[in-house]
Amino acid sequence: MDAFKIGMHGDQKCSNCNSETGHKLTKGLVQKLCYRFFVLGTIHKCDYGGAPLIQFNEQRYNQSDIDVPSQLADDVKLIEKAGEIGLFYYGPRLWMLGHIEPLKSLQNDQEKYKIIDRILKVYPIRELTESDTFYRLRQNPEKPYSVSEYDAAPHKKSNWNRLDSNGFSILYGSQDLELCIHECRVSVEDSIYVSKLSSTRTLKLLDLTELIDETGVTEFDSLDIAIHFLFLAGKHSYEICREIALKAYERGLDGIIYPSYFSYIKTGHIPFDTVYGISIRKMPRLKEYAKSQIIPNLALFGRPIKDGKVKVDCINRVLINRVSYDVTFGPVSHKSYSGKTNDKV
Repeated sequence: MDAFKIGMHGDQKCSNCNSETGHKLTKGLVQKLCYRFFVLGTIHKCDYGGAPLIQFNEQRYNQSDIDVPSQLADDVKLIEKAGEIGLFYYGPRLWMLGHIEPLKSLQNDQEKYKIIDRILKVYPIRELTESDTFYRLRQNPEKPYSVSEYDAAPHKKSNWNRLDSNGFSILYGSQDLELCIHECRVSVEDSIYVSKLSSTRTLKLLDLTELIDETGVTEFDSLDIAIHFLFLAGKHSYEICREIALKAYERGLDGIIYPSYFSYIKTGHIPFDTVYGISIRKMPRLKEYAKSQIIPNLALFGRPIKDGKVKVDCINRVLINRVSYDVTFGPVSHKSYSGKTNDKV
């Protein structure tokens, strides 16, 4: 299926089987197919960060040394031959697996507030003006016509999300409606409503989606990558995120702009993208490309609709007419890292 998707239709003969039908793969397309299946298909996520288990290059041609199920053995040989490449187990640099000093400090009760203070100093403050609109989605609200349904609601601890906590409510929103729908985990059985919101005055938000300037700083000491990994992490990261939100509130800010956990599903880009083991976020010429991979969400502190900071411009019912998935594949079984990692040096 993947080969058919990227292959070229034509009546020229296949150099492998001499078939004149079907979709053909050039050397470059074979390498692309290998990348999609064996590299992207083996990305292993850690608590923070992640890396592919398998890589390939032309220097390893005829020297593939990965273990695969028997049904893949002939395919690997054919891919190696047609792409003139060799596959091998990848030993990632440790920063890719979350070994980043600011990130470690954020997980340390004695050190985290020093890093949070640094975050509040280094990251820019953005203004949300009256001309900026965003969306707030609700599933099965009791009174969908009531504007109060679209404010931040007080809730129990079991329902806390990434940034809200006991006695500290957050209104979550996004300027991307499709992302709102996905983040709320809606189903076709739900009654779904969306409000379009705007601020009634200029609000000041801490922008954690910005790529900060860290000239001369490696990935191992990068605050930028630490924050990037933090918001790509699951529920185990929430306590740290909540601490950042509370400190931003104490500094008088109105909210936070933060990267959506589902950014890469929306943009179709590759998480933890590198070039020769160097994060693309450290490459000035790729800064805008790296920035384009992130979809920003909004988190406004307190109950801004009740407080008059935000108003509801309109409310509409949402109908899901069609859902589409863009999928690729990967091998079922493969080895773990087995300690094959490159150290900081």
